[in-house]
Amino acid sequence: MTELNAEHARRAIVEHTRRLAESAAAAGPDTAVPTTPEWTITDLVEHVGQTQHWVAEVIERRVTDPAQLPTEMAVLPADPREWQAWLSESAQRVASACSDEALDAPVFNAAGDERSGTRFWMTTVLNESVVHGFDAAGAAHRPADIDADIAAALITNHFAMLTSPTWAMQRSESAHAIRGTGQTLQWLATDTSEAGAWFVERRPDGATWQPGTRQADVTVTGPARSLLLTLTRRLPLTDISVDGDTDLVQHWLDNTAHVSG
Repeated sequence: MTELNAEHARRAIVEHTRRLAESAAAAGPDTAVPTTPEWTITDLVEHVGQTQHWVAEVIERRVTDPAQLPTEMAVLPADPREWQAWLSESAQRVASACSDEALDAPVFNAAGDERSGTRFWMTTVLNESVVHGFDAAGAAHRPADIDADIAAALITNHFAMLTSPTWAMQRSESAHAIRGTGQTLQWLATDTSEAGAWFVERRPDGATWQPGTRQADVTVTGPARSLLLTLTRRLPLTDISVDGDTDLVQHWLDNTAHVSG
């Protein structure tokens, strides 16, 4: 599985959280977030900060038993003027928790896949920071840049989650919907190296994915940023190129999403 260099991932968590905080300040606490229906900026900031503090505690305590996961969440400051500092603190805390020493330490991995728990949570937090950063930017009518290598790593994480051992237990409706009889989807990023190709096969016993390119029923092509935001249902399918069975792609998108909100 293609993964970002850990130091790069830690820096990206801090940077994208900083951008999110700036967008949140520009938008205002009561502003609706168009890409996360029923959420305001307040909801978004609270979710991101709480998630980062929660994950940091999981790693800091080296939690291996899900029964020992934290039950209390960090409290969002009542004054919105304190939110940027609060988010900076949460981002720095989780980045520090994901130290080189902790990367392969025993920590619970909610996906149940081959990654160490810390690597799983580090990518999860990065995903939340980047995608919800896009949400906040949209609410504030600001641009949201995502580097191609970051987007590509998060696409890999997206497919890893959807095909992970625990997905069927946590999201049974989604897992059932994306089964098939051999239908195939190819996703291609136009601005990355060989790491920017993902081949998906829908099998009777569940969906699978592998890196690389193969002949497929449908091929979806675009910049890694656009592919990520389409896969997480932030951009419409019309923003990228589809060659083949469009209904197959749309069905996949309609039945998959793992970013909160």
